[in-house]
Amino acid sequence: MIDQLLISGLFLILLGGLIFTDWPASRVFVGTMLAAYFLGLVDTSEVLQKAANTGLITLVLLLLVSVGLEKLSWLNRLSGKLITPGLASSLLRLGGVTALFSAFVNNTAVVATLAQTVRNNRHHPASKLLIPLSYAAILGGTMTLIGTSTNLIVSSFLEDATGQGLSFFDFFVVGGSAALVGIALLLVIVRLLPSDSAEQLDVNEYLIEAEVAPGSPLIGRTIAENRLRDLDALFLVEIVRDEHLMSPVAPSEYIEAGDKLIFSGDIKQLSALEAFEGLHLFAVEEGLLRENMMEVIVMPNASIEGKTIKDSGFRSLFDAAVVGMRRGGKRLSGKLGNITIHAGDNLMLATGPDFHDRNNLGKNFVVIDDSVNGASSTPLQNWFVSLTLLVVIGLASLELVPLIKGLAFLLVCMLGMGLVRGSELRRRFPFEIWLIIGSALTLSQALTNSGLVGLLADGLHGQLAALGPHAALVGIYLGTLLLTELMTNNAAAALSFPIAFGLAESFGFSHMPFVMAVAYGASASFLTPYGYTTNLMVQNLGGYAMRDYVRAGLPVSLAYSVVVLTLLPLVFPF
Repeated sequence: MIDQLLISGLFLILLGGLIFTDWPASRVFVGTMLAAYFLGLVDTSEVLQKAANTGLITLVLLLLVSVGLEKLSWLNRLSGKLITPGLASSLLRLGGVTALFSAFVNNTAVVATLAQTVRNNRHHPASKLLIPLSYAAILGGTMTLIGTSTNLIVSSFLEDATGQGLSFFDFFVVGGSAALVGIALLLVIVRLLPSDSAEQLDVNEYLIEAEVAPGSPLIGRTIAENRLRDLDALFLVEIVRDEHLMSPVAPSEYIEAGDKLIFSGDIKQLSALEAFEGLHLFAVEEGLLRENMMEVIVMPNASIEGKTIKDSGFRSLFDAAVVGMRRGGKRLSGKLGNITIHAGDNLMLATGPDFHDRNNLGKNFVVIDDSVNGASSTPLQNWFVSLTLLVVIGLASLELVPLIKGLAFLLVCMLGMGLVRGSELRRRFPFEIWLIIGSALTLSQALTNSGLVGLLADGLHGQLAALGPHAALVGIYLGTLLLTELMTNNAAAALSFPIAFGLAESFGFSHMPFVMAVAYGASASFLTPYGYTTNLMVQNLGGYAMRDYVRAGLPVSLAYSVVVLTLLPLVFPF
């Protein structure tokens, strides 16, 4: 009884920490797991066993293999042919190719690659295509075992519980059907999206800071006299003087030494500011020039999230300085260095020579620039890696060679061919995901040890017995769907699996429909920018507000849910 109360309290703390705080999910899970360990709810051998779970190691290997797969040039070659003058054909081409590649390659990398094509296209506003791009990547990830980390997480839990994980194409019938319906629905939801282009948003939303140096000829003259109101695509919105903010700025306002001039405008027009003698950009103050410009998006749980640019030690962390900053749908105000960084912020960086060699880039940013990934692959590497991946998948599907062995072989081949380097693998090692899943597996064991899973399952069984297993399946799916909109999809899957598996056992039915309901529910993040990384990536690029996700995502979420809940009992009978 005491063990059950303790683990109940820990899970309430875990849930509260994930939903109501900004703490990284890895820290919340590890802290809760350690508490369970020190309270004696799990023993040392169980903790070590979960950390080396076969499914978990397979997930880690897959994410490392993805580092090499991202460099294959197939997607880049296709990207220029996806967007045509017809909006409907463009959506179908873009959605289909995105879903196909996302079934086998990290969907974050797919979206990062195609986002550039979408933003640079001359036929349609980027805001009409970017949310569909993200949704197609999410839908594509539901089709295979390696399409999204969530599927592998669920497989890891299932292997831990039964000794047998999910097969490669267990997801294909339901996931493929949902993807087809979702991509077709893109033709409808595009009418609900704003028509503003990415280029217009660049002009309106980037915040750029310049400082008036002592001795500048600008000093003692008004804004009008200095012609600071006559700049193309740049607008002076504020002046920060001795910690005082002046906004709006009158044309008759005199310039003083040390003034921070805050412009809103097109980041490409910085040369117009450099023409003013004694006006220094923020990046110049930080010791970097602007010859090497690069745009990045801040990732969720980045080490710099919640800190100001100056307090984060940005320059020393990344060998880069922030030239401009924008946040979709919100007007930024004040000195650039004093603005708190949020996940999803777009930063324009002036990078130094060591930027590409830093080990912390992948954990903090999605870089909207192909050069950060290093040299592209050769034709030999393209064909060899692609064919080897197909062989690995085929052998794993036929259960001739375990997926973990095939992925390990492919990773060794990539290293031998020079497609990836050891330093890249160290930089991109998914340490946080490993901590989250290892901790979640341990906590699941603690739930089982205490008997709480059985009590919860029996309680839910009693409530749902009269309604039948279909109601229980719907409940598990909707519960997971709600969690994935409130926290990360990986955390939602980790929390939902023990209840789903226990409920299936209490009914005496096959666990497969309930397990798959967790996998599909955890991937169904269409309503907010925060539940899935690709949604957050496109938020600023398309200038979307929360209402855009709700309007466009609700029809997709409903259609996806109907397809999944209809097909699950047919494909995986009770």
